[in-house]
This record gives sequence, structure tokens and C-alpha cells, in this order.
Amino acid sequence: MVTAPQIPDILSPEFARDPYPAYRMMRESAPLIWHEPTQSYLISRYADVERAFKDRESAFTTDNYDWQIEPVHGKTILQLSGREHAVRRALVAPAFRGSELQQKFLPVIERNARELIDGFRHTGSVDLVDGFATRFPVNVIADMLGLDKSDHARFHRWYTAVIAFLGNLSGDAEVAAAGERTRVEFAEYMIPVIRARRGQLGDDLLSTLCRAEVDGVRMSDEDIKAFCSLLLAAGGETTDKAIASIFANLLLHPDQLAAVRADRTLIPRAFAETLRHTPPVHMIMRQTAKDVEVSGGTIPAGATVTCLIGAANRDADRYRDPDTFDIFRDDLTTTTAFSAAADHLAFALGRHFCVGALLAKAEVETGVGLLLDAMPDARLADGYDPVEQGVFTRGPKSLPVVFTPAP
Repeated sequence: MVTAPQIPDILSPEFARDPYPAYRMMRESAPLIWHEPTQSYLISRYADVERAFKDRESAFTTDNYDWQIEPVHGKTILQLSGREHAVRRALVAPAFRGSELQQKFLPVIERNARELIDGFRHTGSVDLVDGFATRFPVNVIADMLGLDKSDHARFHRWYTAVIAFLGNLSGDAEVAAAGERTRVEFAEYMIPVIRARRGQLGDDLLSTLCRAEVDGVRMSDEDIKAFCSLLLAAGGETTDKAIASIFANLLLHPDQLAAVRADRTLIPRAFAETLRHTPPVHMIMRQTAKDVEVSGGTIPAGATVTCLIGAANRDADRYRDPDTFDIFRDDLTTTTAFSAAADHLAFALGRHFCVGALLAKAEVETGVGLLLDAMPDARLADGYDPVEQGVFTRGPKSLPVVFTPAP
């Protein structure tokens, strides 16, 4: 195994500007790297990351979430395993799939998209990040939970602090303190709301969580609060960056944008390819339960493993011409792209596959479709080149577009 001094460090400005050349070097010459600053092993090849996520041999665990996630969310479903995980997942999963999602929450998603679009459809220009992407998923989640959307600024500040904490690879003390403060503030906000909702159940997601029961097990106030915190951060940040990245990718490939405009059934293809090509989350950590042989060497038991999704999703051993954005590629299966059988790695895989994947798909299909309706000739503002930012999570910081205003 190598420390790979010739490869830009994942904490370096060079890596932050463009991680993809570094990812390629890792996959080709250093598929296993001991990274001293984060005290973790970096794995970058598709086969190794897929194995870590699917974990059919009980070699990779989520024990790392005890220190990585619990300080900001409290104890969440992500940390559980075995029957405890299965029961908790069964309590929350029904709200994010099937008729519950279609009948109850699709109208919420559509209403929130229209409200935001109505704010700029007559102007002829908008920054799609600030004007839509960062607001839309947070508004949807607040609406789904039956929370006051006028608290949007607070929700956005909280989830931004949480994501900064999770991506605090350099150990910045101020970022850590802000994340831990957020846990306290969110609990002070949320626990009274949960208790009040238990006394007056409604038709919202929070009420669904309050009344959910599986095998005699119900969620405590703390369980629900932790899940809402996780939903706000994971659902807000990832969908925000996914929507911005879809439009950035399509605007940079006008022929593919024209195809999606003409055939909206291609939106899921554009989303799946965006998740592969420019995933919102570039790194997910796991912890080894025993010594594990991977490409490049052995990871010892009890080690933290940083699974580089952004690298694995561009592995030439898995995808043809992997650095090319192509919604028509035949080596990415759209029909399974939003399930635990996905062949990209952006939602993880296996029993910890993202419970909100179908919610994200519904938000993206609805939001992107309505944006294309409102801006049929949208194009990047003159001279603007979309630049991704971020290391742990990544996406365009801004995306100014111009279009013919609606009459």
C-alpha cells in the first residue's frame, strides 16, 4: 500500500478544485491509501466501494456513525443493524414509497416547485441554485412534516451546519462546535412540536411517524427528532446539489438538454447519469469489523474506510467512457437506479441504501419538468462556466440562467 505523495491530497485546494484527475490516479495506481489526516483508508475502485456498501460478509459496518453523525443528529437509523435496523426502517420506509408518496406527498412537491418558479418565471433570469435548488427540497421536507415554512432560513442554516460537520475532514474546531450547537437548537425546536403533534395527529409525515408501529415497537420523541434531523440534512443537501448538477450537465450538453425537453420521460435518465457522473455526495465512511482484503492491500479490523463514491462512479472497469456525461449510456440501468439494486453508488447500496431515494426521484422529476416548462429556452448566462464546489458533498455554487420570460 502507498501513501501516494504524487496524488493531490483530498484536503488540498487542488483536489477541491477538481477531484476527478486525482480519483483516476487513485483507481489506477493507488486503490488503497492510508490517509493520515483523517486516520482512514481511502478506497476508490467501483468493486471495492460496492463491496463495502453491500457488505454481504459482515466485514463493513456503520459503527463510524457513532462519532461521525450522532454528535449532530442524535442516534439515527443509520447506526443500527440487524433486527433493530430492520424494524426502525420498516417504521419510516412506507412514507417514502408507493401510494403514500404518490397520493400524499406528490401534490406537496408540485405545489412547492410551482411556488418557487412563480417567483421568477416572469423575470427572464434566475440563479437556479439560490432561486430554486437550495430552497425547494427544504420547503418540501418542512411541508411534508407539517412544519412552518417561514422557518426556512433556520432549517437551511441547520442543515448547512450539519453537512459542514459531516464533511469536516480537516477537524476545524469552529465547524465542529457549530454542528454540535445545531443538534441542541434543532432538539429545542423539534421536541415540543413532536409532543404537540402526538396530541393532535394529522395527515402529515410527522404524524405518520408518531403513530407508526411495527411488532409492538414505536418511535420515541428522540427517535423521531433524530430522523427529522437526518431527513432535513440528507434530503436537503443532496437533492439541492442534484438538481443544480442536472441542469449544469444538461446546459453544458445542449443536444441532451434538447432531448429531455422533447421527451420528459428522459428526466430519470438524466438524474441517474448525474448521480453517476457528478454525485452530490462524494464520500461515505464505513468501519471494518475484521481484516478485509481489497484492491491494493489489507484494511485492518476496526479501521475507518472512506469510500470515494465520486471515484468509483467513474471507474473505467465498470463504465464505458466514464468521464463523459451521457444520458443514453447503456451501462447504467435507469429502472433500478433509485432502488437498492442500483448500479451507481450515489445512494449507497444494500441494507443502508438511502430510504429517501424515491422521494428524491419524485422531487427531481417534478422540479426539473416544471422548470423546463417555465424556461423552455433556458441557457447559461453569457460567459458563465458552472464550477463545482465541495469535497464531502459537491455541486455548483451558482447557476445563472437566462430565458424568455413567461407572458
